[in-house]
Amino acid sequence: MHKTLHILGLLSVLLLSACSSKGPVNQQAVTPYQQPSAAFNPAADEVLFRAIGLVGTPYVWGGNTPSSGFDCSGLIGFVYQDVAGIRLPRTTQQMLQMQGQQIPRSQLQSGDIVFFATAGRGRVSHAGIYVGEGRFVHAPSSGGTVRLDSVNAAYWNKAYLQAKRVLSSESLVSNP
Repeated sequence: MHKTLHILGLLSVLLLSACSSKGPVNQQAVTPYQQPSAAFNPAADEVLFRAIGLVGTPYVWGGNTPSSGFDCSGLIGFVYQDVAGIRLPRTTQQMLQMQGQQIPRSQLQSGDIVFFATAGRGRVSHAGIYVGEGRFVHAPSSGGTVRLDSVNAAYWNKAYLQAKRVLSSESLVSNP
C-alpha cells in the first residue's frame, strides 16, 4: 500500500509538472481592428447623427429648417451649417459644381454628399447625405418626410451620378 501511495504521488507530481510546462507557442499574430484607410473625422459622425435625427421631418419644397421642413438641398445645407459650420450652396446643381473632392462610389464615407439624376438626362435633380452601409438620408418628395434609403435600391442605383466629400481636416480647421 505504501508503494502504491508513493507511485500515485509521483504520478501526481509528473502530471502537475506536465501541466505547468510551456508547450510550443503559436506565433500567429492577431491583427487589431483598424478603420478604413481614410482618417477618422469626428465631424462626419456628427453630420450623420444630425441627419439621421431629422428623419421624419416633413418634405417642403424650399424648406431649410426643422420647423419649416426640408427639401433635399435645404436638408443638406442645414446639417452642414448646424454641425460643421460649413455654408453650402442652396441648390443641388450648385452643390454639384462646388469645390470638393469627387469620390468614387466604392469609397463613400459617412458625411459624403451623394447626387442623383432622378429626372433622367444625366442632370442632377436630387441629393442626400451618405451615412454608411449603403444608406443615405434625404428629403425625397412632396408629401413625404426625410428618410433613409439605400443607394443600391433599383431606383437610386439607376439615378446615381456622383458623390463629393466636403468634410476634411482642412475644412474642420477653417470652419470650426
